[in-house]
Amino acid sequence: MSKMTIRDYYKGKSILLTGGTGFMGKVLIEKLLYSIPDIGNIYVITRPKRGKSINQRLEAMQMLPLFDRLRNEKPSVLKKMKALQGDLLLDNFGLSEREIENLSKEVSVFFHFAATLKLEAPLKDNVNMNTCGTRRALNVAKKLENLEIFVHLSTAFCYPDYEVLGETIHAPPADPKDVMHLIELLDDKQLELITPSLLRCHPNCYTYSKRLAESIVSEEHLEGKIRTAIVRPSIVCPAVKEPLPGWVDSLNGPIGVMLGAGKGVIRTMLCDGSLEGQVIPVDTAINAIIAVGMIEGTRAEKPEVPPIYNANIAHQQPTTWGEVLNFGKTYSRSHPMAWPLWYPNGDITTNPVLHETRRVLYHLLPAYFIDLILFMTGQKRFMVRIQDRISQGLKLLQFFTLRPWTFLCPNFDSIQPMLDEEEKVIFNTDLTKFERNKYLADCIEGGRIFCFKESPTQIPMNRRYHNFLYVLDWIVKIFLCLLFVSFLVSWFRPAKTLLSYGGPVVEYLPLVGSAVFDK
Repeated sequence: MSKMTIRDYYKGKSILLTGGTGFMGKVLIEKLLYSIPDIGNIYVITRPKRGKSINQRLEAMQMLPLFDRLRNEKPSVLKKMKALQGDLLLDNFGLSEREIENLSKEVSVFFHFAATLKLEAPLKDNVNMNTCGTRRALNVAKKLENLEIFVHLSTAFCYPDYEVLGETIHAPPADPKDVMHLIELLDDKQLELITPSLLRCHPNCYTYSKRLAESIVSEEHLEGKIRTAIVRPSIVCPAVKEPLPGWVDSLNGPIGVMLGAGKGVIRTMLCDGSLEGQVIPVDTAINAIIAVGMIEGTRAEKPEVPPIYNANIAHQQPTTWGEVLNFGKTYSRSHPMAWPLWYPNGDITTNPVLHETRRVLYHLLPAYFIDLILFMTGQKRFMVRIQDRISQGLKLLQFFTLRPWTFLCPNFDSIQPMLDEEEKVIFNTDLTKFERNKYLADCIEGGRIFCFKESPTQIPMNRRYHNFLYVLDWIVKIFLCLLFVSFLVSWFRPAKTLLSYGGPVVEYLPLVGSAVFDK
């Protein structure tokens, strides 16, 4: 008897998905519908937003370039996307008993993706969404009679106190129930005071709340009511291949830094260029998640603990942050962005003093200068505000770029050998042979097209402006050097004497000579 394939497993099965309107959620929906067109319905928990109803949001999502191949090749399967009005912050997501009863009869696989990804968000927001939200999702899952597997999306960075993270769950720094109860009892100011003592080794509330969530999933799995699996992606980056090379719809993570550097607004960052970047393309992560649903949903016996999959490709295709930076610089000069603020020539360092000096000179001073011009011309000022946000974002990222991370991925690596030859291509998770430089170029082009809405046909014009900025950059550097020398001459007497003409120089030279030879 041949082993079950991924497409066989999902055939006719309906899916429940939280976080379906997010970056990874949208790619999951597209991949399932395109590669498994005979799948059942995909129910997406959605809430109204910015004046749009849930159906309007779903229709707008279907018009994204992400869904081009579905609209062109298999438009009928888009009807299998079903929006359900719900909110992760509400018990049972705010669904009615009838809605839950209907889901109970139909849903076989539950993908829990919803989370707040804001690293700077306070404790209450992160715990309420990421930890309590996972508890609410599990409570809904327990009411689904035909549920075969609950797949929880975590993060590979939720255990910062471990230099090497295997595919196991470790004890949380506090009892999740106590923390969830705490955010209900205390107000924001009180929580702000005790947050540092709660976080301990955690750099932010995001990784802390995701660690607590893993503990909750583990407890529920041990109770035996539902099967669970946890997938921990590292830093999720643009797509390698599907649905479009370089597909991305947000400026989070490394792609935001690369594009910000290309626009000339990020010119310094605390980062160790010798460290390997722990990343995974979004389509590779989604392929793994879909495969995990089948593997764990068909396992003969339920494991004692939730199976963990560290989804990461750093061991398959090692690439340092320095290599990424050098490629980004080279590529941005040959394929420049439209209307950069300044000539893109930033750099990374591990020296905090040097970084802060560069930040003041290259980030803050130009921002204040531009805002001054805007103020004088009656325009709205925005550059200082943008640079403050950039500085805050870079400060949050430096925890992940200044220390080495090692993720052991035997379960993740075991996915590919389990698939048949055809599905090894369709649901590929092995990137040992992919073209790294082509992928990095696709990432930049994806950011250009999908985030900045720029046309690649404008690159020749961009290059002319880029060359103008190159000359202007050197003029400003020379001017600042002369200004510094002028300042030095004005305040440093020996330099002033050396640079003077006539008698003073003649009188000074013997003194210099005697001072040298006397030694």
